[in-house]
Amino acid sequence: MLGEALGVERRRRWSQDEKLEILSEVGVGVGGASVTQVAQPHEITRSQIYGWRRDLKK
Repeated sequence: MLGEALGVERRRRWSQDEKLEILSEVGVGVGGASVTQVAQPHEITRSQIYGWRRDLKK
């Protein structure tokens, strides 16, 4: 069993425009969408969104 793959690794490439679109969905202030609410339908992790946000600020 050692070394046996448990599943297919999905690694997607996101264009800069796609990243910006996803980041724009995260609401600021009252009534805005949370990072979790945005991440789930796109099947990405919250940390991915935080990473993109950090990279954008650089």
